[in-house]
Amino acid sequence: MPNIDVDQLAASLRGLQPADDADLSGALDAVVTACVDLFAVTGAGLMVADEQDSLRYAAATDGPGRVLEKVQTETGQGPCIDTFVNGEPVGTDDLTCEDRWPESRGVLVDHGVHAVLGVPVRLGGVTVGSLDVYLDRPHRWDDSERSALTRYSDVLETTLRSLLVARHSDELARQLQYALDYRVLIERAVGYLMAARRVDAVTAFDLLRRASRNRRRKVADVAKDLLDTGSLPPT
Repeated sequence: MPNIDVDQLAASLRGLQPADDADLSGALDAVVTACVDLFAVTGAGLMVADEQDSLRYAAATDGPGRVLEKVQTETGQGPCIDTFVNGEPVGTDDLTCEDRWPESRGVLVDHGVHAVLGVPVRLGGVTVGSLDVYLDRPHRWDDSERSALTRYSDVLETTLRSLLVARHSDELARQLQYALDYRVLIERAVGYLMAARRVDAVTAFDLLRRASRNRRRKVADVAKDLLDTGSLPPT
């Protein structure tokens, strides 16, 4: 990835922001696809939280990029999950040398995903998803790359806000609205589990997510019950 001047990048992003009457789904794809050339990476993708607070595929540039998103959704493990939960950039220089994310790592390496960098995507200050880029070879991410990709996620906020207002895609708009309405409640439940079970944020998040899936209930409902009763529902 080239060394990127963040101010110059911000100026170039203005041309990617959709007009009011633009095809917003197409604009979302264009913003993600532009990552490949702007950052000189192999592929990129966007994931957005759903009603089980699982990150779901929203856009990807290629097959391995879709695998990167699908595997993390299924396992609850990966850099994009961590950046979503912790609200900060998370990356790996080489998945073949990683101890993290054991349930995801092997599949990703088999599909040619080696170096991954994810940053949170926010809407109105609320983390609603993650943007990731990957390389098919090892790469040491530096601070300028993390800063530039974080800045790039700002243009996604503009696109997502337009999509939400226009409700161009009912499914994605519903996901975004749910994240905005219930993210604070879910974060409180994650904090409760961290303290009660002495686990980190990602582990607490996964406990909540799994309880939601097993009970076939929305994660916000499970979170509310947890805060009301002090326990997760039995699986």
